[in-house]
Amino acid sequence: MNDIIKSIEEAQMKAEVPSFNVGDTVRVSAKIKEGNRERTQVFEGTVLKKQGTGVRATFTVRKISNGVGVEKTWPLHSPIVEKVDVVRRGKVRRAKLNYLRQRTGKAAKVKELVR
Repeated sequence: MNDIIKSIEEAQMKAEVPSFNVGDTVRVSAKIKEGNRERTQVFEGTVLKKQGTGVRATFTVRKISNGVGVEKTWPLHSPIVEKVDVVRRGKVRRAKLNYLRQRTGKAAKVKELVR
């Protein structure tokens, strides 16, 4: 039974997974259905966390929109997520950036990783 589930999950996975880490500022292009039309909507923000493995992997992105914090979580291998572009790399020392939820303004910034 376990082999059957693994084979189904492997068929659902994307061939190319974008390379990004927690703390990076990313631009997520997602498909939105409105009635019978389909369009691409861009969501740009900081990656707060990545979790899960395989087809169950998800990532959460947070941005400030009109003074209000907005978070969205996407499955990494979802067909709704067209592409994930890294705008800038972030230098962080932890796996989950939950502390950013209480910060506002410049305090909510993540330092840029210089390579």
